[in-house]
Amino acid sequence: MRMKWLLPALLCTLCLLYGCGSKRQAPPEGIAGRDLPQLRDSGELTVLTLYRSTSYFIYRGEEMGFQYELSQQFTNSLGLRLNIVVAGNVEQLIEKLENGEGDLIAYPLPVTKERKDSLLFCGEDVITHQVILQRSGSRTRPLTDVTELIGKEVYVSAEKHYQRLLNLNEELGGGIRIRHIQGDSVTVEDLITQVSQGKIDYTVADNDVARLNTTYYPNLNIRLAISFDQRASWAVRRSSPQLAEAANLWHSRNATSPAYTASIKRYFELSKAVPHSPILSLREGKISHYDKLFRKYATEIDWDWRLLASLAYTESNFDTTAVSWAGARGLMQLMPATSRAMGMPEGSEQNPEESIKAAVKYIAITNRSFAAIPLPERINFILASYNAGIGHVQDAMALAEKYGKDKYVWHNSVENYLLLKSNEEYFNDPVVRNGYFRGIETFNFVRDIMKRYNIYRRKIKR
Repeated sequence: MRMKWLLPALLCTLCLLYGCGSKRQAPPEGIAGRDLPQLRDSGELTVLTLYRSTSYFIYRGEEMGFQYELSQQFTNSLGLRLNIVVAGNVEQLIEKLENGEGDLIAYPLPVTKERKDSLLFCGEDVITHQVILQRSGSRTRPLTDVTELIGKEVYVSAEKHYQRLLNLNEELGGGIRIRHIQGDSVTVEDLITQVSQGKIDYTVADNDVARLNTTYYPNLNIRLAISFDQRASWAVRRSSPQLAEAANLWHSRNATSPAYTASIKRYFELSKAVPHSPILSLREGKISHYDKLFRKYATEIDWDWRLLASLAYTESNFDTTAVSWAGARGLMQLMPATSRAMGMPEGSEQNPEESIKAAVKYIAITNRSFAAIPLPERINFILASYNAGIGHVQDAMALAEKYGKDKYVWHNSVENYLLLKSNEEYFNDPVVRNGYFRGIETFNFVRDIMKRYNIYRRKIKR
C-alpha cells in the first residue's frame, strides 16, 4: 500500500514546491501574426492575463480564477491546449500581445478609442464601474447617493480610485474627506476587509472585485456606483480576425451554458465563509464525532490530536459532505488532485477516515518540506501551506528574506509577506514564483486554528 501513494505524493510535492500549476513558460517562436488556422496547426492557444483575484491565481497548487476558467472553456471549444502567460500590468498585456508573445488577452481590458486602432475587442464583453463599499445592517442607513459622501471619510489605495474620488469631490463642490493610503502595504482588498470589520466606514473598488468580496463578507453593501460605466472586453491583434470571430461566437453561445454559469457562481455567488458550531460535548470531553480517528492518525505525524481536530473544524465544521467554492471536499477539505496524489480511493471523499488519512499523508510531506524550521514554529508553516499551497508560503519566505526579516519565523514576519502577495509590487517581485495570492484568508486560517487548538487544550483532555 505504501508504494501506491509514495510516487504520486512525491510528484504532488514537487508540483506544489515549484509552482508547476503556473504555466508561465515562454510561448513558441513565430507566434506573431498567427490567426486561427495557424493556431489549429500548432494545437495551442497562448492566453495573456494578469494575476488578480478575479482573473488568475494559484490556490492549493491548482490554477484558478474566473478569466482562467473562461479561457479554458474557450480553448476547449477550439480543440486546443491552453498556455497561460502572465503579464505584470495592463500595459504589459498589450505590449506582449503586440510583440507576439500571446494570441489573446483574457482580461477585462477597458475599451478605448485609442486601443480600438490597434486591437480587436472580442469575446467576453462586460460593463465595469467603481463602487463604494460600506457595511449593511449597521446602525446608520447605507449611503444611496453620491452627494451623501460629503462629510464622509473614504479610504482608498489604488491610484485610479483616488483620482475618481478627486474628480467626484470637485464635481460636488468639495467636502469628501479622502484618505489616500500610499505605499505598498495596504491593498484594495485590505481596505475592503477593514470596512467589513468596522475599522473604516467606506472604501472604493471596481464592481467585479467588490462583488467577489461579498462572498467573503456578506455584510458589505456595494450598490452605490461613483463612476460611469466602462465597457471592457478580451482582445486580439487586428491581424487575428478569425480568432476574434471565434471568441465572439463562443461567448454568444457560452453565456448561458452550465460551465459558464458554474464559474459565475464559484467566484461571485457562492459564500466562501464556513459556518461554525461549538464543541460537540464539553461534559463528555468530545470535540466531534470523529475524535477516535483524529487520535488514531495524529500519532503518524506526532501531532496532538486536538490540533488535527482544530484543522478539520476550521476547514469543514466537521461536515463530511462539505464542498468549498474551489472544489475542496470532505472533512479535511482536500482538493481533488491532492486527494488522488495521497492515494484516496475515488468516490470516498465523504468517508471521514479516508479524508483524515489522506490529509495526514499530505501534512507529513509538507512537514518534510519545512524541516529546516524548528518545532513548534514549523506548525504555522504547515498549516499555512495546507490552506494556501507550499508555493505561496515559500514565496512569502523568499520575500521575508529579501527584506531583511527572518524567513523561519511566521508571526509578524513571513505571515506579513503572505499578506503582501495580493499587492502587485510584491507578487511581481522576481523572487516570487507563484504570483498573486489573497493572503488574508491564510493569515486568519493559521491564527484561527491555533486559537481554537488552545481552547481545545484547555477544555478537552488529551
